[in-house]
Amino acid sequence: MSYVSPLMSLPGAVAGEEPDEGVAAHYGDLFREQRRLADGGGFVDLSHRGVVTVTGADRLSWLHLLLTQHVSELPPHQATEALILSANGHIEHVLYLVDDGETVWAHTEPGAQGALIAYLESMKFFYRVEVADRTEACAVVHLPAGSIVATPEGVAVRETPHGRDLFLPRARLEAFAAEHGPAVGVLAHEALRIEAHRPRLGLETDHRTIPHELGWIGSAVHLQKGCYRGQETVARVHNLGRPPRRLVFLHLDGSEVKIPVHGEPVRLASDGAEGRPVGFVTSSARHHELGPIALALVKRNVPVDAALLAGDGTAAAQETVVEP
Repeated sequence: MSYVSPLMSLPGAVAGEEPDEGVAAHYGDLFREQRRLADGGGFVDLSHRGVVTVTGADRLSWLHLLLTQHVSELPPHQATEALILSANGHIEHVLYLVDDGETVWAHTEPGAQGALIAYLESMKFFYRVEVADRTEACAVVHLPAGSIVATPEGVAVRETPHGRDLFLPRARLEAFAAEHGPAVGVLAHEALRIEAHRPRLGLETDHRTIPHELGWIGSAVHLQKGCYRGQETVARVHNLGRPPRRLVFLHLDGSEVKIPVHGEPVRLASDGAEGRPVGFVTSSARHHELGPIALALVKRNVPVDAALLAGDGTAAAQETVVEP
């Protein structure tokens, strides 16, 4: 990834790793940054994320036909999230969006905006909509819940229980940091995301993930709306079956020096470190209060009270996120 945030020049900045290259993982003190963010202080530079806008008189009714979320009557300034699925119901895109009364603003995973825009453009037909890539013009900045920082005038904002996402003009990013710092790295943001059991595209998902497995039914998928691509799978699993996998939260053994990372296997403790994998770690972090934690995707039939081993044999106690 060629993008490098101008805030990487701040003192102590350590570069993030995939999928968060280009912004700071931390600024020298990971746990202090986590505590600051949890207490409503600081901000997170998410300027590597893709930004897409949709304008035009038909923007909401048109998006309603394409997204899993009910957005045809979305009130101005009300944040929501939505998915775009494949024909087989697998997750392809996640949009974190808000309508300001004239424009739908959405941010998505770093580098995903190109494919997202290509799909949206292919579905325009006769609708009065314009889709634009605003990534080069706008930087996403996250203010945590409880922040007393005022939203800059004229800036689109997406407010949720977890905080506010600002679509800030890139030219104002350094000035914003100087006025409202200190900055907090993405590792702190990720630790709080994992603690809150919130899935992320590309980490909690693979090529066959369906929304039910991650608990996105309700928050990102509306079950009482008209047709959209992949809806048959959503309805069939909801009404007739259960998802093949389920998201779990893991408390990891804090005595281990290394914590399991994305893609490492999860096994039943009763089968030992050489047993057959029953899932994989999707995200992990060192939390300032909980210690090492993770999210994992496991087979639905894994008992909810089963002790697990993650990675090379790290003991893991599970909490249910998605019911089996």
